[in-house]
Amino acid sequence: MKLKHAIKVLCAGSVLASASIAQAADVVIGVPNWPSVRVTAHVLKVAMEDNLGLEVELQNGTNPVVFEAMDTGAMHVHPEVWLPNQTNLNNKFVKEKQSVRQNPNGVAGDQAMCVTAGTAERTGIENLADLTDPDMAKNFDTDGDGKGEIWIGAAGWASTNVEKIRAKSYGYAETMNLKEMDETLALAEVDNAVAQDKDIVFFCYTPHHMFALHELVILKEPAHDAAAWNVIQPTDDPEWLSKSEAGVAWSTAFLHIHYATSLETDQPEAAAMLSKVQLDTATVSAMTYALVVDKQDPAEFAAKWVADNAEIVDSWLQ
Repeated sequence: MKLKHAIKVLCAGSVLASASIAQAADVVIGVPNWPSVRVTAHVLKVAMEDNLGLEVELQNGTNPVVFEAMDTGAMHVHPEVWLPNQTNLNNKFVKEKQSVRQNPNGVAGDQAMCVTAGTAERTGIENLADLTDPDMAKNFDTDGDGKGEIWIGAAGWASTNVEKIRAKSYGYAETMNLKEMDETLALAEVDNAVAQDKDIVFFCYTPHHMFALHELVILKEPAHDAAAWNVIQPTDDPEWLSKSEAGVAWSTAFLHIHYATSLETDQPEAAAMLSKVQLDTATVSAMTYALVVDKQDPAEFAAKWVADNAEIVDSWLQ
């Protein structure tokens, strides 16, 4: 009898566990590790929950992980795909497999290398190629090894790999140590450098709150030339770095929402909304500033933003 009772309890537990698994969120939004994608994710969550009555969940993940999950249905949304940065993922899942859709309304963005205004004044640096001069590079040496340091982005960013290619192509990979680190830590170093009148050079991009915090100087480069831009990502070729060249400026980037094609069948109202969302650079920058600088809670900020911008949200639902 005890054995039979144990079996009944075990079976009942399995049924409950299965029911729990079945009660997954209606929409799962993947969230990579930079501020603007996080705030956009929260805004989309609130907009869908308030207007469509859906249960929406946020899950952390790198760009490749989110795309793979959209392909299988484990996740449904990537709030901010940077193109051309994630061209390889876009080509694979949107164009070839067609398991992911791209919202056509991109937010314009720029990517470059920056110094603080004080750094430019003290060192005389104007061009990115100036970093190939060992004497110039020494201005950015903080550990005494004779080479400067330059933050090229966080691990997992497609742009970080591109910046390794650019450093090799320009030649400053020989004179500068390329630092990969979390953006929060990197920007704290920028804050400290400004406060202490120290020289610093780092990856910068818009939309971003950093331009509202400090006076920054974008280092000059030759204009973007598609013929001189041959970028291969590590996911596509183990010899990506040696085979790539990018010794010119970035082209203008566009940030697009992507969503799983399966949503068109499973949650058609969500798919329709995601296909119509439209934001701009100034809006995304302001939203990011509220989270990072003003330290507002992302969920509370998103709820207020959606309520205060009902007209904009309504345009996504028509």
